Amino acid sequence: MDKFVELTRVGKHFETRKGRFVALREVNLDIARGEFVSLIGHSGCGKSTVLNLIAGLLEPSEGGLICNGREIDGPGPERAVVFQNHSLLPWMTCLGNVQLAVDKVFASRSKAERRERSEAALRMVGLDHALHKYPSEISGGMKQRVGIARALVMEPKVLLMDEPFGALDALTRAHLQDELLRIVGQTRSTVVMVTHDVDEAVLLSDRIVMMSNGPAATVGDILTVELPRPRERLALANDPLYHHYRGAVLEFLYQRQRRPAA
Repeated sequence: MDKFVELTRVGKHFETRKGRFVALREVNLDIARGEFVSLIGHSGCGKSTVLNLIAGLLEPSEGGLICNGREIDGPGPERAVVFQNHSLLPWMTCLGNVQLAVDKVFASRSKAERRERSEAALRMVGLDHALHKYPSEISGGMKQRVGIARALVMEPKVLLMDEPFGALDALTRAHLQDELLRIVGQTRSTVVMVTHDVDEAVLLSDRIVMMSNGPAATVGDILTVELPRPRERLALANDPLYHHYRGAVLEFLYQRQRRPAA
């Protein structure tokens, strides 16, 4: 495997009023360039903590993290994050919200080039008709697409997504999942996504990292999803291999992880 992101014996603890809380222990994970990896597990298993460590928003208590051969020691434009909350600035248009990232990362480019780059990112997510609309004038799904465009326009080496579709209705979520499949196929991005949705994980991922229950959570198992790409949702609906992978994740989540400790 071409190791692009490496987590080696990563641990994370937090000091609280009740003492030390150990969120993660001995997390080892290698992610290849261009791979789509999902992190899944019960609430409190440290999925978002792992994502925030890769993003550089948290520092590990033990172990180390490497991206593209360099130690992760803080946030950087090579790692873009899409949160569940779109986090758009309400006084700026969709174009303005995206161009904010462009102006920061590509400050040396001309104004015209920065604008074209921003418009192209919004076209990629199907929002060329909403360039001049404000967040209050568009739907939740459209806001999330602006957030994805803002992340992609930075040309990150790694796209980090923390339950990006979790707050959306089922139909909007399915549509954006299909959009993400198309965009990732086009950009060949390396993606790490936190999700609670088993079907979403199987549909999108090359590998699914299943976290053990917290506290002191770690990687419980890793499932390789060998479904050919490009993937079509309707075609997979009756695919026995798709249902095999789905069943394997459910078995881990709802049987192994609910067994009482010996």
